[in-house]
Amino acid sequence: MFINGCKSMTTPAVTAPGEIATDDAALAAGAKHALVADSGLRSLPMSVATYRGVVQLSGYVDSEVQIQKALALTRGVPGVQSVSNDLHLRPR
Repeated sequence: MFINGCKSMTTPAVTAPGEIATDDAALAAGAKHALVADSGLRSLPMSVATYRGVVQLSGYVDSEVQIQKALALTRGVPGVQSVSNDLHLRPR
């Protein structure tokens, strides 16, 4: 007798380059990768969270230009439905 009750039948989502990511973990990873790839953003204290295709950016940056760049890069990640901005300018 075989028992399959404990065996998971789901397979993890794998996203090939250029394919649209639909799972939140893949979207978060893609957004983080896009932000870290930019030399002007990689050292800034930003967090990325996702829920149902909506990516939330939070943290601190030095300029409004950096906020706009981070938003644009995140929107460019395949599969991102929208971006919620919770980035703030660092106090000087």
